[in-house]
Parts: sequence; C-alpha cells; structure tokens
Amino acid sequence: MISADEFLGQVGMDTELSTASGSSGSDAMDRSDDERFDACKESALRSLDAAQRSSSDLAKRLIGKGYEEETVDAVICRLQQLGLLDDEAYAEDLMRYCLQRDMGERGVRMEMSRKGVEATLAARLIEEAAQRGDFVDAAYELGRSVERRTHGLERKVRMRRLWSAGGRKGHSPDTLRKVFDDLFV
Repeated sequence: MISADEFLGQVGMDTELSTASGSSGSDAMDRSDDERFDACKESALRSLDAAQRSSSDLAKRLIGKGYEEETVDAVICRLQQLGLLDDEAYAEDLMRYCLQRDMGERGVRMEMSRKGVEATLAARLIEEAAQRGDFVDAAYELGRSVERRTHGLERKVRMRRLWSAGGRKGHSPDTLRKVFDDLFV
C-alpha cells in the first residue's frame, strides 16, 4: 500500500493540495501557514486512510487535534475538489451498511447523525429508501432471523424478542406488528 503523499505525487496533485489554503485569496503564503496546512492535510489524509468519513466528522477530528478552523476548512475544501472526500458517497455507503444490519428508519437517522452526515442529505436518502421499501424489507429480514432463533418458544416470548430487537434497530411499531402477524403464525 502506498502513502497518501506518494499517491498524490503520482497523480500530480501534491502541489495542488499545498496551494489550496489561504483565506485572503493571495497565492503567496508565509512558511508557517504553509507548514500548518501541510500538517493538517497529512493528518486528514491519514484519517481518511484509516476509514471513510463525512466532512463534518473529519473537521471535528482535525479541530480536536488543534488545527485552526480556517486551515481545516481549506484542507476539506481541497479534498472535496480532488474527490478524496465525498459526503454523498459516504452517506450512501452508510445507508447500505445500516440496511445490511436490518436497521429501521429511526436507527439509520440516528447512525447518520452520529457519523456527522448533514441532516438534509440524511433526510433525502432516508426518504428515498423508505419509498423503495428498504426499511420494510429490513424489518422482515430481522423478523425472519428472530423467528428462526425463537422457534419453539411461547408466542409472547417470541413477540417480546422481536419487539426488543426491532426497537433497538429503530423500526416502527406498526412495521413490527405487521412483521409479527405475517411471520410468527
């Protein structure tokens, strides 16, 4: 695996990243600003190398490490321009991950909020998933899993276990009721 600097050097973007900061719009930066930008850039690239992140989550991490907000904003803007940081793609991947874990609408909304996905983007993706019926499908998949694990137990116990699992995953009571009626005969 190559480092972020090697990658950027190979594609000719290393110099583009280092000239992207500066709030006054002037091309000349004093050495300390350039060094701060480079250090912030390196930290951001290391963080993105470890895991995909939203821009707001990355900004919080960088500010938490002591970088100035101005520098962080410039680094994030440049990473977005280069396609190394994409909130839309990150949110879509997070949505797929949550649905694979059989999460409901409320659970996905909480997870996206926790991961720093912008509220309007999260709402749009959740609405699209709800229209496709993804949350209902996830509830039925969760129901089938609980049904297999609880086969042979009393009806009340099975209901309680489905409601407990469904509640933790963020499914609505109406959906859980329908899943129980359909699967737990």
